[in-house]
Amino acid sequence: MPRSGLLNRDLEAIARSYVPGSGALSIERLGSGLVNESYRVVRAGRCYSLRIPSPRGEDLGLDRVWECRVLALAAAAGIAPVIERCEPLEGVLLTRWSDGLIWTREQVRESANIRAVALLVRSIHDLAIPEAPRLMSAASWISYYRAALERRGSMAGDAAPGDPAAGDPAGVAKGRRPWPELEGRLAARSAALAALPSAPAVLCHSDLHVENLVAGAGGLTLLDWEYAHVSEPLWDLAGWNCNNDLTAEARHLLLASYLGRAPREEEAARLDHLAWLYDYVCVLWSELFAGRGGAEGRGVAARARALVERLRASA
Repeated sequence: MPRSGLLNRDLEAIARSYVPGSGALSIERLGSGLVNESYRVVRAGRCYSLRIPSPRGEDLGLDRVWECRVLALAAAAGIAPVIERCEPLEGVLLTRWSDGLIWTREQVRESANIRAVALLVRSIHDLAIPEAPRLMSAASWISYYRAALERRGSMAGDAAPGDPAAGDPAGVAKGRRPWPELEGRLAARSAALAALPSAPAVLCHSDLHVENLVAGAGGLTLLDWEYAHVSEPLWDLAGWNCNNDLTAEARHLLLASYLGRAPREEEAARLDHLAWLYDYVCVLWSELFAGRGGAEGRGVAARARALVERLRASA
C-alpha cells in the first residue's frame, strides 16, 4: 500500500484518469520522497512519471500552483520534464518520463559535472519570471519555518522541549528557539550579507540535490519545482553546495563556472554567507519534517544534527 494511504485500486483509478491513452496500465512505484509519492506508469507504449502528494507535506513551504507556472517555462527550455497534466489543487503532476541516471556522491564532485550544474543553474536563472512571483529570501524562509515550528509546538501538548522521542529534537515545542548558541551567528551572517552589494532577482529552483537531477543523453533535467521562487542567484549555488557537502575547492569551481570568470572577493563572501544560511534553513525544515516521526523522520533528524554541527564549526 502506498504511504499516502491510497489503496492500489485508487492509485490505478488516478492513473487511468490522468494518463493519456487507453488500455492496460503498468504502474511501478519509484519510492516515497519526503513530500511526494512517485510512480513510473506505462500506457500504450509510452512512459510517464506520476507524482501524488504525501500527507506529510503540510507546512513545509511547498507551492504547487507556482510550481505549475514555473515548470511550464522550464519544460519549454528543455531543463524540466514535459508536462502532461499539472493539477496543483490535487497535488497531482504527470510528466513524460525522463531517461537518465542519478549521480553518485563521487560523480557530483567531478569537475566536469560541477561545471555542468553551474550551466544548468544559469539556464534556470535565464528563465522569465512568471506573473504573481513568489518572492522569498533566506530571511523569509527562516521566518516561515520558525512560525511553522512554533505552530507545531503549540499543539505539542505536554511534549518535553528538546525530547527526540516526542518529535522535538530541536527543543522548539512551546515556543522555544532552537540552538540559541547559533542566534548570534545567524544575526552576524545576515548583517554581513546585507552589507554586500545587492544581487538581481532571478527565478530559483531552491531544491537542488542529486535526487532532483537526472543526467540523460540530452543533458541534465531537473525535477520537483515545488520550492521554486524568486530570489538572488547564488541561493541556488548555495543549495547545491550544501546538499552535496562540497569542499571549498569544489564550491569555488561551482561559482567560477557559474560566473564564467574568477569570482570577486565579495561574490565568494556572498556565497559563503548564503551557504551558512541555507544550512540553517535546512535544519529548520528538517526539524519540522522530523516531527512527523517514523524512520524517515529519524533520518532527517540525524541530518539536521549533522548540519547543526557544521553551522557551529563555521566561523
